Amino acid sequence: MDALAQMHFTTIDYVIFALLLASSMGIGLYYALSGGRQRTTQEFLLADRSMSCLPVSLSLIATFQSAVAIVGVPAEIYTHGTQYWFIGCAYILGLFIPAHIFIPVFYRLHLTSVYQYLELRFSKPVRICGTVTFIFQTVIYMAVCVYTPALALNAVTGFDLWGAVLATGLVCTLYTTLGGLKAVIWTDVFQTIVMFAGQLAVIVVGVQQTGGVAEVWRKVSEGNRISGIDLNPDPTVEYTFWTLGVGGVFLMLSLYGVNQAQVQRYLSAKTERDAIMSCYMVFPSLQLALALSCVMGLVMFARYCGEDHFHNLGVLSKNEMVLYFVMDMLQGLPGLSGLFISCLFSAALSTISSAFNSLATVTMEDLIKPHCPSMTDARATLLSKGLACSYGLLCLAMAYLTHLMTDSVLQTAFKIFGMVGGPLLGVFSLGLFFPWANSTGALVGLGSGLAMAFWVGIGSIVTSTSGGLAAVSQFNCTAVQLSGNITTAMGTALISTAMPTATHSRPMGLQRFYSLSFMWYSALNSFTVVITGLVVSFLTAFIFNLRTNESGGGDPRHSLSPVGQHAVLRTR
Repeated sequence: MDALAQMHFTTIDYVIFALLLASSMGIGLYYALSGGRQRTTQEFLLADRSMSCLPVSLSLIATFQSAVAIVGVPAEIYTHGTQYWFIGCAYILGLFIPAHIFIPVFYRLHLTSVYQYLELRFSKPVRICGTVTFIFQTVIYMAVCVYTPALALNAVTGFDLWGAVLATGLVCTLYTTLGGLKAVIWTDVFQTIVMFAGQLAVIVVGVQQTGGVAEVWRKVSEGNRISGIDLNPDPTVEYTFWTLGVGGVFLMLSLYGVNQAQVQRYLSAKTERDAIMSCYMVFPSLQLALALSCVMGLVMFARYCGEDHFHNLGVLSKNEMVLYFVMDMLQGLPGLSGLFISCLFSAALSTISSAFNSLATVTMEDLIKPHCPSMTDARATLLSKGLACSYGLLCLAMAYLTHLMTDSVLQTAFKIFGMVGGPLLGVFSLGLFFPWANSTGALVGLGSGLAMAFWVGIGSIVTSTSGGLAAVSQFNCTAVQLSGNITTAMGTALISTAMPTATHSRPMGLQRFYSLSFMWYSALNSFTVVITGLVVSFLTAFIFNLRTNESGGGDPRHSLSPVGQHAVLRTR
């Protein structure tokens, strides 16, 4: 964009950005050369189970709050209004349930990989399928996380896009490989502080340049960007109270309940109480992160409301709107542009490093160690470091595919979590809550959940449908979504009053099914796994009982998983 091309970094901005990368590398080197020097898998993958609840909680928020959210959420608020803010309601149950159901089970079993539970509860094939599914989900999501801040750096500095992708991935890969989980957690703590500072700086400057808090409030109110509770039960509407407050619970459970990147942090805590407390402590941090992103979107709307800024914004994708706003606000303030880009990179690095470490963990524990039981701990540690490095390089290659996407980065992320994380949540729920579910039911259920996920997801892409439509204001400012990721903002009263409200035909039949809001993906797919798994479990149990009665006995290992085994796993 020409508007973006006119903006640039100053020397101070480059210095601040370089300090972020150097500090992250320094933390990795410190933990590589101190303590046990990452010589055991226990230290490299689980930080010797020695972490207190505060750094664990900050690491949990940093893992979730990626650059995708910092770029994506303000654009959604600018376009749709504050309805998205109601996702904060989902954080309550989305953290309470993991704290009191998932964490106690996983922590008491002394797991390293969360997918070890699936073998204890069901069978080895279920464990392997769960692990492969997680690896697929994480590699795809990491590609989005690597690409997003690189796009930002390219937009505001002219730095080569793929050079930025390479720099991001290599720095993250190096300190993750060198410092292990301790380095990842403590860099998360540092990067969380930078992340909040960058967002706060943009908000303060934006409010000041807009004319103060009262002026911001007046413009967003008149521009119809303050949303009430939308109780529309239509599941195809992108953002309503139900899609965010209910569908969002399942999304949160798939992230904070059964995702290896998050569970690995719980397992690194000193005690079970520390693990549970870290889950509680992340709640206010998540609400703060959500509030900062939403307020940034409102300030962005107020800043341009009433102006004819066609020559400024022109036609920008949602992924570029925030970048233009930030550079426009901070251009005359040396250092602050660098702080915000550092904020974006902090969010990305924390998420990516967590993913690399968790990918190395599940690959080692679930796919390699079972086949190499005699492998020494020193060799396993070295191999784990090699795996972390390899996954870093793989994600760099996958980042190339990200620039082909048509959705905003936020919607892409939610679709990935729902399409792949939903079935994983379903198979864990099947094991935890239904003692009569068996291995065959779990395998068929997981397969059916993934089939449902890709049917809806690919169908949505092929038919080019979107879960919802952009909110259209009826006063001074309008934000009309023209296509999947293109938004044109026109601020004059003449245009806004002359523009009729767009009407959209209601999708029917199978196309309506494909129009399902992506916020429901996780719930749909997890329920598909549970229902299919229970039906198959009952059928296989019935067939087994018939054969047992005919033969006069049978091998109990082929029966349903006994309630007693499940009770042991829940209370051990």
